[in-house]
Amino acid sequence: MPPTAQPAEQVNWLFVDMNSYFASVEQQVQPQLRGKPTVVVTVNTDSTVCIAASYEAKALGVSTGTPLGEAKKKCPGLNVVEARHEIYVDYHNRIKDALENCLHVSKIVSIDEMECRLLGCERQPDNARALAQKVKQAVRVVGENLRCSVGLAPNRFLAKTASDLQKPDGLVIITPSQLPEVLFRLKPRDLTGIGGRMEQRLLSQGIKTMEQLWQLDIDQMTRLWGGVMGTRFWMKLRGDDFDDRETQRSSFGHQHVLPPELRTREQAAAVGKKLLHKAALRLRQARLATSGMAIFVMFAKDPKSRDKHEDQSVYWLHHGRPVWEAKLRFPSCQDTMTLVNVFQEAWKKCPAFRPVMVSVVLIDLVPEEMQNLTLFGEMYGEQKFQRLAQAMDTINAKYGSTTLYLGGIHDVRKSAPPRIAFTSIPDMNLK
Repeated sequence: MPPTAQPAEQVNWLFVDMNSYFASVEQQVQPQLRGKPTVVVTVNTDSTVCIAASYEAKALGVSTGTPLGEAKKKCPGLNVVEARHEIYVDYHNRIKDALENCLHVSKIVSIDEMECRLLGCERQPDNARALAQKVKQAVRVVGENLRCSVGLAPNRFLAKTASDLQKPDGLVIITPSQLPEVLFRLKPRDLTGIGGRMEQRLLSQGIKTMEQLWQLDIDQMTRLWGGVMGTRFWMKLRGDDFDDRETQRSSFGHQHVLPPELRTREQAAAVGKKLLHKAALRLRQARLATSGMAIFVMFAKDPKSRDKHEDQSVYWLHHGRPVWEAKLRFPSCQDTMTLVNVFQEAWKKCPAFRPVMVSVVLIDLVPEEMQNLTLFGEMYGEQKFQRLAQAMDTINAKYGSTTLYLGGIHDVRKSAPPRIAFTSIPDMNLK
């Protein structure tokens, strides 16, 4: 059914985007950092990248994704802070509670983004703006150094877009009568849902500006996106308000930049198993099973490692660094023991170079009730492994996440602490 017609100037959504969140929290809890260029990293080595930068650092050309070594050159005297995710989650919860005192938070989009559906007279632009000011003040009460940008619009997509138009500490409202002109100052890549590949697809069709994108009719956009996502995108641009269907997770994964003391083949394997423990627990909590695993290892730059390996398929070069990648398939499962066994067998082919980063991803996920049974599963302890995983989950939930674990991760059990995902808030018990 077509969307119901709405009053011309009605706005239905309020979107809150915290500004430079990780860095701002660090400046909040460490007053000596306020007003100074500050970056947050996972580990303090020049080979890692900044996962957050304060606005003082951004003014000097340092942003999220900037290699730390490069950031130090751009910004002498840069303050470097190793991420403390338990603090970011704590402040996230405080901010959520503060917003709930103003209006209901409909959805947690990420650690630093929330969206709220407006109701009744809240939808009138003047009332919505006053409510947005109340939200911004509530955030300031949580922490005087914290700022947020708020977007108001007919749908959540445009509210998110509005929040990006003015940073930091912005408040932008997009009403139906402002469309499409208000979007024409943007580039297609500025819109959520248009990444690098989609941008290249648009460019291949001669679409370089927002005006050109807007001029596509619904059928053209559907074909360009390859299906219903294009139809929905066309409707979102025009302010139609509808609920996006929740999609099933396609993967669970973790990666970790290794500190210098863990940059050996054996320690990297142990860290990989630790990452697998965390991914497997999340898999079971989501009531999913997996039948695929991808392992990715990046090594330090080393002239010797540029020589051809006997098996040239074992590794390749990525921006001058040797990289080893393994993609594995196996009967669907949930338990940690089976997954660790798969990992260990694959690791035998990992080159003996100096590793600097390890990533493990579980793929090909299906609901646990759709998990295929194996003919000889009981013979190889399939049910025992599953019961072991369930028993470990129960004990760890009660007494702490590291009460029971497989011995292979003992020496690195404090490594790879919880990381903040873009679309979910980590369980701080997954340590």
